[in-house]
Amino acid sequence: MTSDLETRVLRKITWRIVPFIMVLYLIAFIDRVNIGFASLTMNQDLGFSSTVFGVGAGIFFLGYFLFEVPSNLILHKVGARIWIARVMITWGLVSGAMALVQGTSSFYTLRFLLGVAEAGFFPGIILYLSYWFPARRRAAVTAMFMAAAPLATAIGSPISGALLEMHGIWGLAGWQWMFIIEAVPAVIFGVVVLFFLTDRPEKAKWLTDDERAWLVKTMEQEQAGKVKASHGIWAGLADVRVLALSLIYFGTSAGLYTLGIWAPQIIKSFGLSSFHVGLINSIPAVFAVIGMIVWARHSDKTGERTWHVVGACLLAAAGLVFATGATTVFAVMIALTLVNIGISASKPPLWSMPTMFLSGPAAAAGIATINSLGNLGGFVGPSMIGWIKDTTGSFAGGLYFVAALLVISAVVTLILARGASREATRTASIQH
Repeated sequence: MTSDLETRVLRKITWRIVPFIMVLYLIAFIDRVNIGFASLTMNQDLGFSSTVFGVGAGIFFLGYFLFEVPSNLILHKVGARIWIARVMITWGLVSGAMALVQGTSSFYTLRFLLGVAEAGFFPGIILYLSYWFPARRRAAVTAMFMAAAPLATAIGSPISGALLEMHGIWGLAGWQWMFIIEAVPAVIFGVVVLFFLTDRPEKAKWLTDDERAWLVKTMEQEQAGKVKASHGIWAGLADVRVLALSLIYFGTSAGLYTLGIWAPQIIKSFGLSSFHVGLINSIPAVFAVIGMIVWARHSDKTGERTWHVVGACLLAAAGLVFATGATTVFAVMIALTLVNIGISASKPPLWSMPTMFLSGPAAAAGIATINSLGNLGGFVGPSMIGWIKDTTGSFAGGLYFVAALLVISAVVTLILARGASREATRTASIQH
């Protein structure tokens, strides 16, 4: 009977929550990386070098870094419904304002403010999922949520490429139309969040009494089973495991935003139109969605996280190295497919790790710390690629650099797992 109840509850909350938050993340990711498509014409219009563009695209993550932890702590206090709505509406307005960019200063300023506006969204959703789903189901659910990132590339790339073709309508450039039109859904769905999202299981009127009681009890038991010392905010910030996971996430973020920001220009270098660049850029993302979900389910089924992160990081690194020698559009597409699959597949098992040892305010602070520190890779990776391209005239050196970061992520994951294994052995010997 309990098994039937569990199955029913998990199915109901999955269908209620996951598709909706996937749409929210899809919108967020498009607004975050559509700068890569804007660059196909914007850079020439405004006279931006690769270095200026790389820094401007990456400076988003400095704003993200500075406001991530405070934003997630506010979400934990006031609830996801109000805070996620605030995040979406403000980032939509700032994203639309990107159409007003006229030079380097306004480009840097608006990209920084976009990071400030969006700070708290991703880790807030990760925290939100920990309120609703038991740990054993979290990697699969996280994978479904995070599949929105490659989906955003698959869906958004052709749309962004097509919007660039609106150049000249009402006196606006194609990249200006792209920013304006793609910002509208964020504002609309920000309002929808206020009416649709439920903060906690206790408030879920769309569950029956027995379903709600089972879920509340299950989640309370899971929270009670965690170490009490982990409940303080500073415990979440100071835990060495949080810092290690931040470093791991740094490499995966560098890889993810190298793809999102620079892949359109890499493909464009073969002389294709903006629309065709969008079509080709969408293909690797489709395979990434499939790979991410399959890999996460296997991680949940086996209960293994470490090698699922390591293998995915190494696959992405191999793809980047392969891309440096690609001389045809088809070869580049294969390389980008490997990178897309590796980057996407590494995320769900990685994000299942922090809530295994943190809860309460510590989880809010710890998840936000991992995301904010790790997302600095989104600044370093694209910025370095821009600078190296201006210096050498090629993308190769930058791609090697990001591949090395991913190898470091794999190594740190192994070191973290080894330390956890030693700690578990020591604890077991003390208890006996």
